[in-house]
Amino acid sequence: MLLVAVVWEAYKAIGPDNGVVIGGLTVLPRTTDLAMPHVWDMFARLGQPVNGTSNAAPVWQAVLEAAGFSLGVAGVGWLVGVAVGMGLALLMQRFRTAESAVLPWVVLSQTVPLIAIAPLVRRWGSQIQFGDFEWQNWMSVAVIASYLAFFPVAIGALRGLGAPDAIHTDLFRSYAVGWWVTLWRLRLPAAVPYLLPALRLAAANAVIGAVVAEVSIGLRGGIGRMIIEYAQSGSGDPAKTWAPILGAVLLGLVAAGFVALLGLLLGRFRRGEVPA
Repeated sequence: MLLVAVVWEAYKAIGPDNGVVIGGLTVLPRTTDLAMPHVWDMFARLGQPVNGTSNAAPVWQAVLEAAGFSLGVAGVGWLVGVAVGMGLALLMQRFRTAESAVLPWVVLSQTVPLIAIAPLVRRWGSQIQFGDFEWQNWMSVAVIASYLAFFPVAIGALRGLGAPDAIHTDLFRSYAVGWWVTLWRLRLPAAVPYLLPALRLAAANAVIGAVVAEVSIGLRGGIGRMIIEYAQSGSGDPAKTWAPILGAVLLGLVAAGFVALLGLLLGRFRRGEVPA
């Protein structure tokens, strides 16, 4: 983040006001205060009220509240995605036929544009009725977040569950150890070096999915909707526009930090960790 701030200010200092234009095409952005406010102006705006009303909260408080809301929704999506991804990985590892049938569809699912399916998920969810249960818009956002989160978990867990050496699996088989005991004692510990990077990627995907889905669905209260709302005042208050973007960065760091803490608890199994 410090490097980005330094590059930002360096380009703002030496870049032309109208940006770098090659052949009529703008390849680098404009450097005016309206297009690229100074970094210190952005942070100064965080301490000022959101608007001109007397009881308006400071911008940093509004951003933190929105980031907390999005983090909760993304967390639900991450948990659902991890559960679905692990379930698919266990199914594909247990039955090779299931791997041949399911794995291509798992990969194909990630080619669907996220912004296109978000309104569909909201519409389908609104038709679900179980007694007094009523589908909420934030649940649609959580489903979208889980849709992006399950893929790296499924692939990483599948690689990890198949990671034990043949000599180790043969030893368990020679002692007539069942599949569940082999899974618990051998395959799951061996999968940790593959699973942790997948969980980090899933956390980042869940945050991205939550922010994009909030914009597509129109869910208020989250950081995605705040980006759109603050952008509308960008012409008169450009520094304010970047406040929710800083909140989104913080949101991603918190999500990655949570998985890092999880990795500390599983430190004894992290030998030879494999990047996702």
